[in-house]
Amino acid sequence: MSFISKWAGLLGLLAIIVIGDQIRINRPSHKYRLTVDVTTPDGIRTASGILAIVPDRNYNRGGRTTMRGEAVFVDLGQDRGKGKNLVVLLAHQQGTKLDLDDINYVALRAYSAARGNRVSFGDITRQTGIVPVQGDLIPVLVSFDDPGDPHTARLVAAAHADTVLGSGYAIRGLTVEVVPNGFWPIDFGGVFGEPVTRGIEAKLPWLAMPGDQAATALKAAGLPVTGAIEAREAFARK
Repeated sequence: MSFISKWAGLLGLLAIIVIGDQIRINRPSHKYRLTVDVTTPDGIRTASGILAIVPDRNYNRGGRTTMRGEAVFVDLGQDRGKGKNLVVLLAHQQGTKLDLDDINYVALRAYSAARGNRVSFGDITRQTGIVPVQGDLIPVLVSFDDPGDPHTARLVAAAHADTVLGSGYAIRGLTVEVVPNGFWPIDFGGVFGEPVTRGIEAKLPWLAMPGDQAATALKAAGLPVTGAIEAREAFARK
């Protein structure tokens, strides 16, 4: 074997090791489908999104669990010529703070509550069935009078959605379901696994505009926004 062939073989092996390690680090530990059902005067409207949870697998263990996915946008149709909507954010409100990490554990905690015992992080992929998301596990809900204008965001109380959305509207329920991880990073659908849901920018176009429009939306809804919060992460994460 020539000198060049040996080096080519070593470099190829090194590339395989590096790529394999990056897959190990970045592959989701689990994915779950977050679904919301809304009662409207014209029937039930439903929307869902696939979210991927990625634990810290770096060697220095100095990171944190992260997620990939987007807020769930529910088109509620027209009411008196005006479009209505509900958006399930990737955030929870904890008193005077907005928490962007709790969304990582919604599925884990929902299955634990449904099973009546603690489900460990390592066991979450073994869970089956659809379970409810209730109480403090429900993420922040908002609605936009005009989805094209972040200034029109309004906070929606899960138990009193009609206050903002109008008579005949109510949150029927939220659920989660663990779905197969698939073969990340080629989880494009079908036999390769369900991909993370994308497309929120088409529904809330200001997310693609310059400036911190996400912070504008959160503030318009009366949500606490501090310098430590990356406001856009309440709507979308890569």
